[in-house]
Amino acid sequence: MDWEAFFLTLRLALVVSFILMVIGIPVAWWITYSPRKWKFLVEALVALPLVLPPTVLGYYFLVALGPRSPAGRWIESILGHPLPFTFEGLVVASLVYSLPFAVQPFVASFASVSTNLLETSWTLGISKLRTFLRVTIPLSARGILTGVILSFAHTLGEFGVVLMVGGNLPGITRTISIDIYDQVQAMNYAAAGRTSLTLLVLSFAILSFVYAVNRHLLRVWIIKS
Repeated sequence: MDWEAFFLTLRLALVVSFILMVIGIPVAWWITYSPRKWKFLVEALVALPLVLPPTVLGYYFLVALGPRSPAGRWIESILGHPLPFTFEGLVVASLVYSLPFAVQPFVASFASVSTNLLETSWTLGISKLRTFLRVTIPLSARGILTGVILSFAHTLGEFGVVLMVGGNLPGITRTISIDIYDQVQAMNYAAAGRTSLTLLVLSFAILSFVYAVNRHLLRVWIIKS
């Protein structure tokens, strides 16, 4: 197995899941509590990667942030190199592609928090920010954990987007899914099978961890209630 590609994929998944937690929580909070009638457009935009082919998303990323676009030239002036076919480019593309896997569980968990609890906290003089941090976040721990882990697991298995945006540069953009594809193309089925089995076991372990922790959190919440 290509361990270099494996650890690069793990690094990509860790970076993406952390950033999605940071930016996804505010987005999910706005979607849950905003009174704006047009917020369904934001919800549709966030969910778009679920139905959009990865190659289409990758193509528009290349067009929008490539060296021929104004945004691409501006980014190149800051970073010193174009964004496509770099690890940073993989991160940005993966953030967009995995966004709904983080935001949607966040929204579901925020929506499940009783508004009576929030209103009681506000009437006691506690600010909305402190209420969010001390009431909403703890009660939404299951959904937040699920969103972070799902975005991590989803990034592990990305193929179309990372191939379009990053290509196949060893040590830079070559992820484990691309390595499997290369092994199959070379008819090295034994190596492809070992790598696929590793991803299968890892994905199963991640999902088992999510379900186990969620059951524990639910049990603790019931006991405290």
